[in-house]
Amino acid sequence: MLNLVLVEPEIPQNAGNIARTCAVTGSRLHLIEPMGFRPTEKNLKRAGCNYWNDVDIVRWPCVEAFLEAHAADELHLFTGAAPRLYTEVAYGSEAFLLFGRESRGLDPTLIERFADACVRIPMRPELDSLNVSNAAAIAAYEALRQQGFPGLS
Repeated sequence: MLNLVLVEPEIPQNAGNIARTCAVTGSRLHLIEPMGFRPTEKNLKRAGCNYWNDVDIVRWPCVEAFLEAHAADELHLFTGAAPRLYTEVAYGSEAFLLFGRESRGLDPTLIERFADACVRIPMRPELDSLNVSNAAAIAAYEALRQQGFPGLS
C-alpha cells in the first residue's frame, strides 16, 4: 500500500484534500504531530472531506517516532531543494512519500539525513511552491502509474 506522510501539517483543508486522494487511491495517510489543527469532526467537516472514514490513517506523536518505525523503509522526501526529479525514481508498492509543513516544508536536518531520498516536482523558479495537496496528488499518481494503478479502474 502506498503511504502519504504529512509532517506537521498546518492547514486542515490540505489534509482533507490529501485524505481524499488517499481514499480514492487506496493509499494510507500518516499524520505526524504536532499539527496546526485538531482533527475534530468540526475541523474535518470544514476541510470539506467526507472521506475520513474511508482512509487508513496512522497518527504519529513526532517525526522521530515515525522514523524509528520507518527510517529503513523506502522513503521519498518531497522538497524544492532536491536536485533529482520525482519522475527519476522508482516507487515500490510500500513507498512512503513525505511532505512538509505548508509554511516551511521539511526540516533541513531531515533533508540532510535523507538527502539521497529527496526528490522535487519541477516548477518555475520565480514562484514559491505548489500547494501541498497538489504536490501529494502528483506524487501519488506517479507512484501508482509506475505500479500499473493497482486496484484502480
